[in-house]
Amino acid sequence: MANLITGDAVTLDLRIAGLPSRSLALAVDLTLQVLLLLAGTVLTSWVFSAGGSPGAQAAVTLAVVVLVLVGWPTMIETLTRGRSLGKALMGLRVVRDDGGPTRLRHSLVRALAMVFLDFWVTSGVVGGISALSSSKSKRMGDHLAGTIVVGERIPRAANRHEEITMPVALAGWAATLDLVAVPDALALNVRTFLHRAASLDPQVRVMTAQRLATQMAGHVRNPAPPGTPAEAYLTAVLAERTRRSFAAGTAPDRAVPQASPTAFPPPATRPSSPPPSTPPGGFSLPK
Repeated sequence: MANLITGDAVTLDLRIAGLPSRSLALAVDLTLQVLLLLAGTVLTSWVFSAGGSPGAQAAVTLAVVVLVLVGWPTMIETLTRGRSLGKALMGLRVVRDDGGPTRLRHSLVRALAMVFLDFWVTSGVVGGISALSSSKSKRMGDHLAGTIVVGERIPRAANRHEEITMPVALAGWAATLDLVAVPDALALNVRTFLHRAASLDPQVRVMTAQRLATQMAGHVRNPAPPGTPAEAYLTAVLAERTRRSFAAGTAPDRAVPQASPTAFPPPATRPSSPPPSTPPGGFSLPK
C-alpha cells in the first residue's frame, strides 16, 4: 500500500502494483508492439518492392518504428487514462504520484523512457534495476514522469464505506443536476472528505468543504437553493452521483483507483462536531 497526498490534502491508500503483475502486463504490451512492428515492416517492404528509393524506404521504416514504440503507447495511455492493453488485463492503471489521472505529457515521458532507458535500448536492464530498487516498483519512466502504477482490483471489503445520505431538503434539486462533467478525481476527494469530516477540526472542516464546493460548482452549473451550506451541497451532489452510478450498474469514482479514506493532515485538535449550519466565508454557487 502507498499513502498518496492529493492536491486537496487528502491522504489516499492505494495498492502498489507488484513486479509480477507489471511484468505480465509489460509482456502483453511488448508482444503487441512487436506484432505491430512486424506488420509495419512487412507492409513497408511490400510497398517499396515495386520500386522506390532505399532512402525513402528507410525513412518510412523509421517512422513506423517511432509510431509503434512511442506514438502507440502514448496514445493508448492518454486515451484510457493510464491503461494499456496489458494493464487493463491485469487490473492496473498508471496514476500521478498524487493519485490523480495522467495526461499526455506523462504518457509521452513514460514512452520515451521505455525506449531509451527502461527496455528497448538497454534490453530492460535499467528498468529492472530501477523497479527492484524502488519501494513503489517505479521504473525510470515513472520517476521522470512523476507517476506510479497501482492496482484497481481491490477486494470489496476494502472499499466498504458508510453510506452518504442525501439531504432531504436538497433531494429534488439534486435530481435535476447534470453531473456528466464532474471529474472522477474530484468526486473521490469529496467522498474521502465526507467520510472524515466528523474527525476534523471545525475550522479545517469548513475551509475544506468550501474549497471542494467551489471546485465542484465549476462543473455543476445548477445553482443550489440560497443558503445551502458547502458541506450539505457536496453531500447532495455526491449522493446523487452515487445513486445514478449504481442505477447504471457502474461503480462510482473509478477514473482513478478506489481508495479507502484515511486522514487529513492532523490539526492541533480533532474534536468531533456536526457541520455548521451556515458556512463562514460566504460560499456561493455561480449564478
